[in-house]
Amino acid sequence: MRRLLDALYAAGAGLAALSLLSIFLVMMAQVVLREMQMQFPAADDISAYLCVSTTFFALAATFRRGELIRVGMLLDRLSPPVRRWAEAVVLVLAAALLAYITRWVFQDMMFSYEIEEVAQGTVPIPLWIPKIAMPAGSALLLVAVLDELATVLRGQKPGYVVAAEERAAAGDFSAEV
Repeated sequence: MRRLLDALYAAGAGLAALSLLSIFLVMMAQVVLREMQMQFPAADDISAYLCVSTTFFALAATFRRGELIRVGMLLDRLSPPVRRWAEAVVLVLAAALLAYITRWVFQDMMFSYEIEEVAQGTVPIPLWIPKIAMPAGSALLLVAVLDELATVLRGQKPGYVVAAEERAAAGDFSAEV
């Protein structure tokens, strides 16, 4: 199961990287076409959709690596048993919030599909297509949070804490800035 989940998080990170690369390619195509006195229709819209895709697909992998913003000032001062339960409570709250967000953005995507909503720009892009990244990325983050919750309930350190400790032991404090 661990391999499957890690592969899922890596796939999300891979899609985020592909989206980021696509932004670069769209922008470079736009520059080249401008030099040839031509336009890339909807380049700004496509870049914006890819920014959203990059963000949402990267959430789970970023969370698992302990690189999302996390305020541990209070948690770090608690004893290990109390800290474990506090982590569990926070993860339950995060899971509930993410379940709500995932449901809401999925409904929004389906509504866009049902009413055949299209972009207002020069190219009428069906908006449900770029909106797929929001429920997919949110659901993936929800799975990652539930994964960490299961880890905490088994009495182990969450992966994001282990990753942060490993970075600190290696002298890498870049995520702490």
